[in-house]
Amino acid sequence: MAAIPRTFVGFGFGAIQGGLFLYEAFRSGKFGRLVVAEVVPEVVAAVRRARGCFRVNIAARSGVVVQEVRGVEIFNPAVPADARELVDALAGASEIATALPSVEFYQRGAPTVASLIAEAIQMKAARNSLPLAIVYTAENHNHAAEILQRLCDERLDAPVRAAAPRLVQFLNTVIGKMSGVVTAPEQIQAEGLACLVEGSPRALLVEEFNRILITQIRLPGFSRGIEAFIEKPDLLPFEEAKLYGHNAVHALMGYLAARKGCRFMSEAAGDPPLMKLARDAFLDESGAALIARHKGLDPLFTPAGYQAYADDLLERMTNPYLRDRTERVIRDTPRKLSWDDRLIGTMRLALDAGVTPRRFALGAAAALETLPSPDNAAAALNALWQVPDQPPGRKAHLIQLITEAQANLDTKGS
Repeated sequence: MAAIPRTFVGFGFGAIQGGLFLYEAFRSGKFGRLVVAEVVPEVVAAVRRARGCFRVNIAARSGVVVQEVRGVEIFNPAVPADARELVDALAGASEIATALPSVEFYQRGAPTVASLIAEAIQMKAARNSLPLAIVYTAENHNHAAEILQRLCDERLDAPVRAAAPRLVQFLNTVIGKMSGVVTAPEQIQAEGLACLVEGSPRALLVEEFNRILITQIRLPGFSRGIEAFIEKPDLLPFEEAKLYGHNAVHALMGYLAARKGCRFMSEAAGDPPLMKLARDAFLDESGAALIARHKGLDPLFTPAGYQAYADDLLERMTNPYLRDRTERVIRDTPRKLSWDDRLIGTMRLALDAGVTPRRFALGAAAALETLPSPDNAAAALNALWQVPDQPPGRKAHLIQLITEAQANLDTKGS
């Protein structure tokens, strides 16, 4: 009997969905259907006019390469007929990927992402002939998979809820792939980028890196169509390396580079003191803390492994062909200064390891300048940190380090 062609379904048609999941699914040659859900009517209409073809700009170290993805079916879940098509596709899918702005989008709109996936699980349970499925969650949240699974479970009948873990597995991801949607006409023209489709006002620009880590799959007999990803039994340490290493240093560099008037992250490469500060922060603060926390788990968490990780990322962060805008890197400052996020979270991790994070304090001080009333660090930061002071005195210690860094910004950060 001939094998049933695989189906891939994605939610959200941004740079990660188009330039990673759909691109890798198409490149694998193992999927008979490529389906994506998108709520922007203009994007849906444009891809349909292009007969399911779109283009991705891939920034390599030597230039930008344009790749085409073909055969994509695109549906708007806000349209009832499209929502029905999506549920049918989801029920027959073996691989699903959510690549939304945040986990909050699992419950937004009508129907919601969670309700659509839950309805498809109900169909899988009712028809044993439908394939097992995995759901990649790519919302840059350490527990995105658990959140989406809980939301789906709440919508399932009790017998199906009990059977669901044998039918579908939700996976967390660590996506260290830098990417973006370019909408500025002057940038698209100046850099010769290929628009999503002919006449579209947007272009997908992603780096070629595709070493994506995912939760280890435990569905019996399941084989992935997208083979490029790497499974890990325990993903949390690698998620911490992404947040407190990659994301943290990227933010630190972004705030300090923006302070110097840099429009693009690539301009930081021409500033040796800034690059040295970033590398030292990577190795001596983030690296020292993460190695102490996860020593022996993986070669990454060794001095040599982390140094290779840092040097590779610093080169990729400043790739001139990626044209990563500093304004994109430093947006949403309140989130980046929150208790568990990249800047403050890394400082807390360092302090737990007995390391004083003075370089990340400079990054936090530069970030603070972008908020109202930056001179009152204690008030601004305490307003963001609505959490218990654990260990006691930790908030005061962090504020002290950031206040001291404010006084040093003009000598060390610019």
